[in-house]
Amino acid sequence: MSTEPVLQIRDLEAWYGESHVLHGMEFDVRAGEVVALIGRNGAGKTTTLRAITGIVKKRAGSVKIDGTEAIKLRSDKIAKLGLGYVPEERGIFATLSVRENLLLPPAVKPNGMTEAQIYELFPRLQERARSQGTKLSGGEQQMLAIARVLRTGARLLLLDEPSEGLAPVIVQHIGRIICSLRDQGFTIVLVEQNFRFAATCADRFVVVEHGKVVDQVASADMDAKSGELAAYLGV
Repeated sequence: MSTEPVLQIRDLEAWYGESHVLHGMEFDVRAGEVVALIGRNGAGKTTTLRAITGIVKKRAGSVKIDGTEAIKLRSDKIAKLGLGYVPEERGIFATLSVRENLLLPPAVKPNGMTEAQIYELFPRLQERARSQGTKLSGGEQQMLAIARVLRTGARLLLLDEPSEGLAPVIVQHIGRIICSLRDQGFTIVLVEQNFRFAATCADRFVVVEHGKVVDQVASADMDAKSGELAAYLGV
């Protein structure tokens, strides 16, 4: 695994209108690493993902993707750096079929996953290829949302609450998919309230409080720091 960061965040600040949400976020993510942003509700985790993608318009600081400064770029230009974002609401088009949803986003990089590769990773989507978005379960929608960004050629994936509202057996399946993607060299930043789920696939945890990083914990040190993590998370 390369030591050079694929994603480098420095002094990142963000606002919604007059509300100042991020207060100098700083962390790195290396190639092939899964990093989980954890913290209480309202800590600024989702805003961090949205600021990285440029969805939050009022932001300052530095966001470097593969060494390219992206803080002043539009969202579409940021995506072309190889960034894929799966929001919590998943963004599935209800009137389109699974296959139409899958093929809709344009490629941002060459060598994205083919349909065949995607169906190998998500066999359920092949079974449901002609089904409309309205007919999909929550788990199927989440699989489709992840599959859609894989087809674009993105190699840096931002996943917001991928286990939210899903049955435990589906959560386990999504966890295995994330581990599989890491093994294939994808780099993943994960926002997740389900700490047990995040612990199955994350290499490192970045703890967020009040819009800034207050701690970072490697998965190997999790047991030793479980008390501190519980205090951060309020559990």
